[in-house]
Amino acid sequence: MNLENIAKHFDIQGEVKEIKPLGNGLINDTYKITTDGPQAYVLQRVNNAIFQDVELLQNNIVAVTRHIRRKLEADNECDIDRKVLRFVTLKGEDRTWFEEDGKYWRISVFIPDAYTYETVDPKYSRFAGEAFGRFEAMLSDLEETLGETIPDFHNMELRARQLREAVASDRAGRMADPEVKAILEELLPFEEEMCKAERLHREGVLPKRICHCDTKVNNMLFDADGKVLCVIDLDTVMPSFVFSDFGDFLRTAANTVAEDDPAVDRIDFRMDIFEAFAQGYIKSANVFLTDVERDNLPYAACLFPYMQCVRFFADYINGDTYYKIKYPEHNLVRTRNQLALFKAARAKMPEMRRIIENLASL
Repeated sequence: MNLENIAKHFDIQGEVKEIKPLGNGLINDTYKITTDGPQAYVLQRVNNAIFQDVELLQNNIVAVTRHIRRKLEADNECDIDRKVLRFVTLKGEDRTWFEEDGKYWRISVFIPDAYTYETVDPKYSRFAGEAFGRFEAMLSDLEETLGETIPDFHNMELRARQLREAVASDRAGRMADPEVKAILEELLPFEEEMCKAERLHREGVLPKRICHCDTKVNNMLFDADGKVLCVIDLDTVMPSFVFSDFGDFLRTAANTVAEDDPAVDRIDFRMDIFEAFAQGYIKSANVFLTDVERDNLPYAACLFPYMQCVRFFADYINGDTYYKIKYPEHNLVRTRNQLALFKAARAKMPEMRRIIENLASL
């Protein structure tokens, strides 16, 4: 690939001097463009095997970033260019993506003196909760209709159906394993309880919001003083329940071990992380949260380990066709891990409810 030729299609300022890899993302290929001018840029190849409608994806991102920029301008924020992503259009066009040989590219303006962290502790969890809650709050009045970049991404009813289909087809012949049968018997009794969000939505009491849908500490940029600048990695921004942003963060952050650690006996759900994230989230999201959304945040903390357990388990039964594995039982180990986390979280729901009630009354 001639990356410089790709870059020349975009309306960037200055001549390209250097293009080199940036970061260690698992989905998109990312590069930093250095020019002879004061501005640097970020060039990305969008993984259209995962995000199959790149035009929809970029339209979502542009709508979201422009709306946030208008909000920041209305609030007379300083240093706005470091507090929201800005994408570059093609020369002579309003489009922000370029396709060549089946590969899709985009360029954003590089944000200088900004840092990401992998740290998951109460301090950064509180930062994350506040940042993602504020992100949702700023988008709560977005008028444009966004599409789903990954349809039904966090639809628990769909994931439950996929598990049942995997069990019925048993294409890898793994249902004869007594442990597989035992795990299925543990999971199925919770299926109706965990599909609560879809039922509440059909009843008209649970709205869909514009959510980030990939809430991790390293999806935020910080300045040199440790203050959050902005939320990044917007490919999964789409309509969803607020449970997506709340529960997905806690699924990884509140687990005492990594999601594929086989040491099930060491798995617990960290309540210090839950409380810190909830503090930050409710502080900034309380301006739009309904009682139904707020009261069910403990459910969200249980939903996501359950959903991920179901996904790992279905993939194992199907013969490991979706998730990359490092050894034959990798998905089974992940399944055990997430099942243990789900049970640990569910046991702490009364404590979670007390925390949410206290925060809501402040």
